[in-house]
Amino acid sequence: MSAVPRSEKPVGRFRRMLDRLSSSREDLESEELREDTETAGCTRIGDCHDRQIVTVTGTLRTVTLRPRAGVPALEAELFDGSAALDVVWLGRRSIVGIEPGRKLIASGRISMIRGRRVLFNPKYELRPLGRE
Repeated sequence: MSAVPRSEKPVGRFRRMLDRLSSSREDLESEELREDTETAGCTRIGDCHDRQIVTVTGTLRTVTLRPRAGVPALEAELFDGSAALDVVWLGRRSIVGIEPGRKLIASGRISMIRGRRVLFNPKYELRPLGRE
């Protein structure tokens, strides 16, 4: 890849088409998620800091049931194209609609645990399935 960040490259129609053809599927999906974050007016996960109250959006990559201190906890990894965030619902074994590939908006206070961003028991809104 070139040393020039994507945002500083020329933005002509031909250049955009060439970038799309030479980019991997992951790069294209990440770029689309970053655009969705800006459109929704949410904070990028990569810009979130410890103890900050945020509203973030992205796609759930994984959903697992992992007990914490003997209490059931539903954990999901939310990705917005800039970074990942662990979303944890304590005391829950499952939540209808919380599944890999689903888009959602989550709000709450960020915690940093072992170098990872975590959002416990967030307020959330499921985004519609398919293209919006």
